Amino acid sequence: MALLDYLKSLFILQLLMGFVFVVSGLIINFIQLCTCILWPINRQLYRRINCRLSYSLWSQLVMLLEWWSGTDCTLYTDQATVDMFGKEHAIIILNHNFEIDFLCGWTMCERYGILGSSKVLAKHELLKVPLIGWTWYFLEIVFCKRKWEEDKNTVFKGLSRLKDYPEYMWFLLYCEGTRFTEKKHQISMEIAESKGLPKLKYHLLPRTKGFTTTLQCLKGTVTAVYDVTLNFKDNQTPTLLGIVNGKQYKSDLSVRRFPVEEIPDDEKECANWLHKLYQEKDALQEHYSKEGKFPGPTIIPPRRLWTLLNFLFWATLLLSPLINFACGVVVSGSPLLIIGFILFLIIASIAIRRLIGVTEVKKTGSSYGNQEAKKQN
Repeated sequence: MALLDYLKSLFILQLLMGFVFVVSGLIINFIQLCTCILWPINRQLYRRINCRLSYSLWSQLVMLLEWWSGTDCTLYTDQATVDMFGKEHAIIILNHNFEIDFLCGWTMCERYGILGSSKVLAKHELLKVPLIGWTWYFLEIVFCKRKWEEDKNTVFKGLSRLKDYPEYMWFLLYCEGTRFTEKKHQISMEIAESKGLPKLKYHLLPRTKGFTTTLQCLKGTVTAVYDVTLNFKDNQTPTLLGIVNGKQYKSDLSVRRFPVEEIPDDEKECANWLHKLYQEKDALQEHYSKEGKFPGPTIIPPRRLWTLLNFLFWATLLLSPLINFACGVVVSGSPLLIIGFILFLIIASIAIRRLIGVTEVKKTGSSYGNQEAKKQN
């Protein structure tokens, strides 16, 4: 076990895994670009192909969580709710407290067969991030600048286009609008007080516009809203860098299913419903803080081999020529080639580190709390 932990901590192995992810991602993005010719001919075929291509990329990250770090994921929900997973279009409301909350969401998507078709209302800055933003663009992810006057037409158009999506999808919403920090929480609660809303202890005040708009646009397509509240055992603070280093975490997810028929159609009433939901989420987190678990029965969905097999396929395809090339460089004895290869490794490690940095709490900025943000719902 100690040997395995040591191997996981080796930078060269992490670099090789990063190389596989980046290069396979570029290949996938190129194939996605080629599939664009299908859009005007057969849009549904284009979508089905891109679901599988995006799965091939995202499942490598899920593999890191499930197989490399061995992180456990336990659901607190009833069997009737689980029986609906992967069998309906749904909106997912997830708290945004941790660097790897998206990864825990993805592992649930993967285990129920909808990772490739999962969607998110993403901030526009991510569109410029190589691999992530590019893959999402081809997957018809809806990007927003979090300024409603600028986003309104784009969001309505993007969401309406998903009404006839051929694969079951989970549409993820971070209703808080940004990741939780103590500073943002303080500002958020000042806004809550000024609006006469109950204060929250573990969440930011939800921005209702994104939720009400998504529900309105996808009404008739989505049949349920899943409220998902995430936390980790023993007050762990998980990071993507920790996952890469092979550190094991234990995540718990409380899942509640609400049929869309139970959610008010009126925008104001729908917004009030969301505020009430976040008060309930806060109560769930308070229970977790005291008891170390969420209330209700537990279900541990088994991890699937597909993520591991997918990574092994790409590793076999890409590492063999890389290792042969590296051996050739060393054998050649050419100082120019050796220096060039070392520079390549340095650039690759910096690029991978920057990709990881996208998820880090201290490096993810937000306009939360400025005058513009305060005007938004």
